[in-house]
Amino acid sequence: MDKQPQRISSEAFPTDEEVSEIADFFKVFGDATRLKILFLLEAGELPVNSIADTLGMQQSTISQQLKLLRVSRLVRHRKAGRSIYYSLNDDHIARILSLGIEHNSETLI
Repeated sequence: MDKQPQRISSEAFPTDEEVSEIADFFKVFGDATRLKILFLLEAGELPVNSIADTLGMQQSTISQQLKLLRVSRLVRHRKAGRSIYYSLNDDHIARILSLGIEHNSETLI
């Protein structure tokens, strides 16, 4: 018996605009420095200077990456005096990072 290909309901499929937005979201994860920042923030809130020191990079470089992460809604910030502290925006971001690690470890086996 030949099976007919299953049709996907257009209601279950994202719109072109949604697909484009999701693609942009995943592009942000395509940079090693941004991923390192996200993994650091997974442990908790950190000031910009601590992130820069830990990664051995200029604070201005880290600030540029944090701005992109903030605009992409992956991190949030708060000001305390002259310092700016960053943290992951929500649990979804931590889960995505965790799934990335899990997938990577499975492909290495």
